[in-house]
Amino acid sequence: MKSTKNRVAPGANRLVASVAGLLVAFGLAFAVSDAEGAVAVGTPKTIQICHGYGCKFRSRLVLTASDGARFRSIMSAGSGSPKAERAALSRAVRYYEERTFAATGFRDRPKTRLGKPERGQMDCIDESTNTRALLLYLAERGLLKHHEVERNVSRGFFIDKRYPHFTAVISDPAGVEWVVDSWYKPMGGAPDIMPYEQWKLRGQFDSEPLN
Repeated sequence: MKSTKNRVAPGANRLVASVAGLLVAFGLAFAVSDAEGAVAVGTPKTIQICHGYGCKFRSRLVLTASDGARFRSIMSAGSGSPKAERAALSRAVRYYEERTFAATGFRDRPKTRLGKPERGQMDCIDESTNTRALLLYLAERGLLKHHEVERNVSRGFFIDKRYPHFTAVISDPAGVEWVVDSWYKPMGGAPDIMPYEQWKLRGQFDSEPLN
């Protein structure tokens, strides 16, 4: 008797081919994950955008399949090295902030004006929270090839003669931590991406406020 082990059932190959053809025909191939265990690039994601200082207000932003395709295009240009990926990440943050405008209806100005919280304007807590949400979105979809998302960090506590300031953080394969700080630029501007060790020395009282 011939062994039936590992034999494919009659018609199985035709069935597989038919199913694959349907997936392509309906555009579902786009939903296949680019990395094992990652969320499909085209999967929509709802992000609560913080604004108004300290996440006093939140606005709903839905990143669609079209956004996923745009982010994949942006990040694929930086897949060659950690340095190239950080450059691509800068462009991704700029696109993300333009999409954020659709959620808040307010074009955030650079830095923060002290005073009464203002709907739509963002302090460093808002900015760092929103940026980390983007970083996690990219990581979930396998679009960060050379970096991992770390916890947000802060520097300064007044008593050390530095202003308090928060930022999002990534780390490269060598374990070097890099900040992704979008607070210094107006909405849609290029974020500061620099080594954490360099960033943490900034913010002295004798410098420009919160520099």
